[in-house]
Formats: sequence, C-alpha cells, structure tokens
Amino acid sequence: MNLILIGTIIFVIIYLLLNAFARASSKKIALTLKKIAVYLSLILTVVFTIGGKFLFSLPFWLILLSGLKIKGFTALQMFQLWRLIQFLKNSGRFSQGHFNKPQGSSSISIDEAYKLLGLKKGCSKDDVLKVAKKLQQKIHPDKNTEIQTEELSKLVNQAVDKIIKTDFS
Repeated sequence: MNLILIGTIIFVIIYLLLNAFARASSKKIALTLKKIAVYLSLILTVVFTIGGKFLFSLPFWLILLSGLKIKGFTALQMFQLWRLIQFLKNSGRFSQGHFNKPQGSSSISIDEAYKLLGLKKGCSKDDVLKVAKKLQQKIHPDKNTEIQTEELSKLVNQAVDKIIKTDFS
C-alpha cells in the first residue's frame, strides 16, 4: 500500500514538473538553469575552499566568472587564465589572491615570459604580438571593471617587452 502511495506522489510531482516545463518559455527555462549552475558552482566553490581544496575550487570559481558579466570569455580561455594564475602562483608572483613583488628584480626572466604567454622559443615576433594582443583583449582592466586584472595586464606587458628586447633586438 505504501509503495502505491509513494508511486502516485512521485508520478504527480513528475507530471507537475513536466507540465510547468511545457508552459514555460525556453528563455525562462534557460535562465533558470543558468542561475542554478551559477549558484551550484558558488556553493561548491565555498565548500571546497573551506575544505582546503583550493586547487579544486578555482575551476568552479572560473566557471562562475564565465556566468557573470565578463564578456568574451570561453571555457577554453577560462582554463588558459587558470593556467596563467597557477604559473604565477608557482613562480611566487601570485599568492592567496594577491600579487607579490618579484624577488630580486623588477622584470621576469625570458623563460617565464615565454611560459606566461604560452609560447616556445623560436617563435616569430608576430606570434608574440598576436598572442599578447589576444590575451590583453580578454584581461585588460578597462574591459573587466568587475575584477582586478591590472597586475595580470602588467605582467603580460613585461613578458612581451622582455621577449622582444631579448630575442628580436
């Protein structure tokens, strides 16, 4: 008897949900699903961060950023930005959300510059300028007023200057 009652309740709930989906517009459904994804990402980020799993929380945070009003970021570009932040964190230039001063000198090494731009030695000057321009278009502080990207933009400029002065002078 209990199984029949539970089955009937589940059937009614599913019927009501499907009926609501059938009556709602596709824009409203898409907006609701987007909100659910953003809120779920935010909740998972908080849970992982509190649990000490910063490495796992950062991709969720980047997914959350792509759901916000940062124009032009795709999932691949968000992953590349995450890799850039990881590189900066491992090199000691980015820690706990704050940029540290480079230790010893004000400029970066040539190897760090190539890694920061995601290029290999031996590439052309046009490749360096093209990659830097694309990256600057995405992280420039004037385009992203919601988040602070000034230091990232400065580091990209330093990397380009270092590569051009060292390899193309």
